[in-house]
Amino acid sequence: MNISMLLDMAAEGFGDRIVIGRTDDGLTAPRLRELAAGGAGSVRAAEADAIVYLAVNGPALPVALFAAARAGVPLIPVNYRLGEAQLAALLSNHPRALGIADEEHGEALRRAGLAVRSPAEWLKEAAEATASPEDEDPASPPGSPAVLIYTSGTTSTPKGVVLRHHNLVSYVLGTVEFAGAGPEEAALVSVPPYHIAAVSNILTNLYAGRRALCLDQFTPESWLDLVRRQGITNAMVVPTMLARIMDTDGLDRSVPSLRALAYGGARMPVRVIETALRTWPHIDFVNAYGLTETSSTITILGPQEHRTAVASDDPAVRARLGSAGLPVPGVELEVRDAYGAVAAPGETGQIWVRGEQVSGEYAGQGSAVDERGFFHTRDQGRVDADGYLHIEGRADDTIIRGAENIAPAEIEDVLLCHPDVLDAVVVGVPDEEWGQRIEAVVVVRDGAEIDAGELRAQVRGTLRGSKTPERITRWPELPRTPTGKLVRRDIVAALTAETVGRQG
Repeated sequence: MNISMLLDMAAEGFGDRIVIGRTDDGLTAPRLRELAAGGAGSVRAAEADAIVYLAVNGPALPVALFAAARAGVPLIPVNYRLGEAQLAALLSNHPRALGIADEEHGEALRRAGLAVRSPAEWLKEAAEATASPEDEDPASPPGSPAVLIYTSGTTSTPKGVVLRHHNLVSYVLGTVEFAGAGPEEAALVSVPPYHIAAVSNILTNLYAGRRALCLDQFTPESWLDLVRRQGITNAMVVPTMLARIMDTDGLDRSVPSLRALAYGGARMPVRVIETALRTWPHIDFVNAYGLTETSSTITILGPQEHRTAVASDDPAVRARLGSAGLPVPGVELEVRDAYGAVAAPGETGQIWVRGEQVSGEYAGQGSAVDERGFFHTRDQGRVDADGYLHIEGRADDTIIRGAENIAPAEIEDVLLCHPDVLDAVVVGVPDEEWGQRIEAVVVVRDGAEIDAGELRAQVRGTLRGSKTPERITRWPELPRTPTGKLVRRDIVAALTAETVGRQG
């Protein structure tokens, strides 16, 4: 099944209901289908083999997604925050693509030899194009690439993840009911277009019949204002966004229309989600864990599980609030030990997943799934006795101190329990004696005075001496990607340079 068929179903089923954009100037599903057909004609006329999208989120993105599908080429949303050299290297992989870019980034596409349209020009061209019968019908077979998304590259060089039509359609059909949303429902997505959640939310909200709109630049104030003005019922944020909404003083946090809030993309501090549950008791919270390689969500911690966990006195039940929940339908999950065997409940290992929505494929490198069809997420975690998945960080983040493997996540959780610690990261810094030593960086609440010795004692009292950071440094903020992922290599480099500077 091609993703264009999802659009066809929406166009036939939702009539004049706005499905993309704001209430005053949004697109209906039939209009979106017309623009996609016109856009497909433009792609064919340009003899392009892909659409490169280098702009902020907006109506031009879903038109490009479905135009690419109808033209039989992939959409490639590119990170507009890349440096000049990184961007040039990435674009060199796609010399025959049609480019859609805002004014700031259009020149980079032109230097790469691409024909470029601004988002406004793209929408105008799609509206004025005369679609041929060829453009009216889906051209891409289910096994062809629908989207190529480059990973964030926080731990290595970005890789192009190939998501085929059947991967995305499987995700949608497995997680969303067709026409399941009421005509009054509206979803707000606050992630950039080069994040898998931006693509998956276009598809899932369209299939459900829910109007979807985006926030170009996030601030707590602008997010809350848009939720109220547009009557947002469903929203998706990354943890750093929710933390800023909860921690910023003087905000009007009233959101009477909001019914459900999903979060994901990075680890959510338990303190933040507990605060949010108390602030918005009427909202259904969902923790969604997934990867680009898995077409988005593979496990979910649902609303009732959030409420049960926060209200429970049982430590095992309360611990679920920090979990990623249970696998979605159609996804199998294994945690494997160092020898490749399935780990026992509670035992930490590497997370592997299998399912129709799982791609595990990289451009130019082929498939990364094993002989049983499982994909190695490179995340560490454990499954508790009730089947809930607990993420303990990336395998690459593991600190090896002497002969002991230490997961930064458990130390970070202890630091974040302090009421004045807003953000924290724990990393391994090169050390001649131990191989790596544990260091931490914290961001504290404005005006708060926290002694590093106090925080070290808190870790020592909760865990043990070998997991206590040797040094805790205070920074005004931590380097994160727009989707909330920590750029640990930058933190390690800065701490290493500080050490060298002190020794010099």
